[in-house]
Amino acid sequence: MACQRRVVIQNNHGEKLVGILHDTGSDELVIVCHGFRSSKERIPMVNLATAFEKERISAFRFDFAGNGESEGSFQYGNYRRETGDLRSVVQYFHGKEHTVTAIIGHSKGGNVVLLYASKYRDIHTVVNISGRFNLDKGIEGRLGRDFLQRIKQKGYIDVKNRRGKFEYRVTEESLMDRLTTEGFDCSWING
Repeated sequence: MACQRRVVIQNNHGEKLVGILHDTGSDELVIVCHGFRSSKERIPMVNLATAFEKERISAFRFDFAGNGESEGSFQYGNYRRETGDLRSVVQYFHGKEHTVTAIIGHSKGGNVVLLYASKYRDIHTVVNISGRFNLDKGIEGRLGRDFLQRIKQKGYIDVKNRRGKFEYRVTEESLMDRLTTEGFDCSWING
C-alpha cells in the first residue's frame, strides 16, 4: 500500500514547490509535470500517479512555481524557468531513497520534460503527453491577431476570459521566452 505525503522543495529562485509523493517503497520514482495554468491536483496528474502506484512504482506530482500551492507568480511562457523547477525536484530526490527513472509531462509539462531532457541528459525515460510540436502555434488564438504590436506598445497583454474577467498577464519577456524556446534534441533518449 502506498503512502502519500506532501513534500516541499525549494527551487533555485528560493520559492517553495509543493508536491505529493506517492511512496510505494520502490526505489523507482517517476516525476509527473502538469500543463499550462494547471496543478498537481488535476485529474490527469492524480490518475498518472495512481496508475504508477498500482504498479508499485513511486510517483511525485508537483506544482510549478506560480501554479497551485507553489510559491511564485504565474508567468506565460516560462519554459526555461519551469525546466529549472523540474531540475530542483530531480536534484532533491537524487541520492535519497528514490532514483528518478522517468519524467512525464502533460501539455505544457510535456514540452518542459523534453526541454529538460535535451538540456540535462540524465533521465532516459521521458514521456510527452500532448505537448506542442510548434510553440509558435496557438498564440494568436489566445492573444489575438495583433499580439506582437500590442505587446510592443504596452509591454504586456492582459488575458481575460469570455466574461471579460482578468485571468493573467502576458509580459513581453514571457512571450519572448515562448517564441525563442527552440526545438528539443532528445535523440539520445532510450525508447
